[in-house]
Amino acid sequence: MNYLIDTLANLLESSGFYNITVKNIIMIFVACGLLYLAIKKDYEPLLLIPIAFGMLLVNLFPQIMATPFYNSNGDLVPGGLLHYFYIGDEYGIWPSLIFLGVGAMTDFGPLIANPSSFLLGAAAQFGIYTAYFGAILLGFTDGAAASISIIGGADGPTSIFLASKLSPELLGPIAVAAYSYMSLVPIIQPPIMKLLTTEKERKIKMEQLRPVSKLERILFPIIVTIVVVLILPDTAPLVGMLMLGNLFRESGVVRQLTEVSSNALMYIVVILLGTSVGATTSAEVFLTWNTLKIVGLGLVAFVFGTASGVIFGKIMCKLSGGKINPLIGSAGVSAVPMAARVSQKVGAEADPTNFLLMHAMGPNVAGVIGTAVAAGVFLAVFG
Repeated sequence: MNYLIDTLANLLESSGFYNITVKNIIMIFVACGLLYLAIKKDYEPLLLIPIAFGMLLVNLFPQIMATPFYNSNGDLVPGGLLHYFYIGDEYGIWPSLIFLGVGAMTDFGPLIANPSSFLLGAAAQFGIYTAYFGAILLGFTDGAAASISIIGGADGPTSIFLASKLSPELLGPIAVAAYSYMSLVPIIQPPIMKLLTTEKERKIKMEQLRPVSKLERILFPIIVTIVVVLILPDTAPLVGMLMLGNLFRESGVVRQLTEVSSNALMYIVVILLGTSVGATTSAEVFLTWNTLKIVGLGLVAFVFGTASGVIFGKIMCKLSGGKINPLIGSAGVSAVPMAARVSQKVGAEADPTNFLLMHAMGPNVAGVIGTAVAAGVFLAVFG
C-alpha cells in the first residue's frame, strides 16, 4: 500500500499541476490570446504562432529551456530542447538568416528609382531615438534602452539581434512587443496618417517610377554593403545577409539559392526563432513592471516613427510642389511589405484610382536598412 501511495505521490510531483503557479496560468492565457490573434485575426501568424506556442510550452514545462549542467557525479545533464534553439538567437544566427530571406524576397527597384525614399526611411527612425531617451528616463540602462528603442522600427529580427547583444535578459518582452506591433501596423498607422494629412494630400497621385536596369539592381546590394559595413562594421551580420539575399535574387544566376533563402530556409528559421523567443517569456521574467514599460515604450516609438515619416513626407510634398504623397512616409518603418500596403490602402480610401504601393515600397525597404544602421550605431556605442 505504501508503495502505491509513494508511486502516486511521485507521479503527482512530476506532473505540471504540482509546480504550476498563478503567474504561469496568466501567461498561458496570454499565449492563447496571441494564438487567437494570429489564427483568427491573421495578425502576423508566421511569427506570432511559434512565439505564442513557445510561450505556452515554457510556462507549462519550464525545463524545456533548461541549460546543460554537470551533476554531482560529474555527468553532463543535457539542456531543454528550446535552449538549443535559443543559442541561434544568442549568437545572432536566426535574425541574420531571416534577413537573408527578406533580401531574397525584396525588390529594391523602387528605392533605386527614387533615392529620396532613403530620407523618408531615415525620418521614420525618429521613433527609435525617442523611445531610447524615454527608456533612459524610466531607469533602463543604455544597452536596455537601445534594445527597447528598436521596437519603434517595427523590425522583429533586428530587435532580437540587438537585445541578444545588449540586454539578453529583456529579449522575450522586447521580441513579443516588436512582433505584436508589427502585426498591428494596419490598426495603429491609419489613424495617425489621417490625423496628420489633409484629404487633398492623401489624393496626390505620384508619377510612375522610372525603369531600373539590371546593372543597377546588381550593383546596389554590393555598394550598400561596402559603404554601410565600412562605416558601421557591427551591421555586417544584418546588412550583409540582407544584401546577399538580394544579390541572389537580382543576379539571376542562382535561382536555387534564391528559392531556398526565401522559402524553405526562411520558414525553418522562423520556427526555430519564434519558438525559442517565445520560450524566453517565462512568468518570472515576463510578468514584471519592466515588461509593461517595454510595451508602452514600444507603442510610443512606433507612433513617433509613423508620425515623423508622415511629417517628413509633408515637407517633401511642399518642396516638390505637391508631387509626393505624404502617406508614403509612414512606410518608412521596417514592416515589409505591410507598412507599404497600409499606405496604399489609406491612399485608395481617399481616391480609389490612386496607386501608391510601389512608391511606398521605396521608404519601406529604406526603413529596413535604416533600422539595421540604427542598431549598428547602438552596438558601436554600447556594445
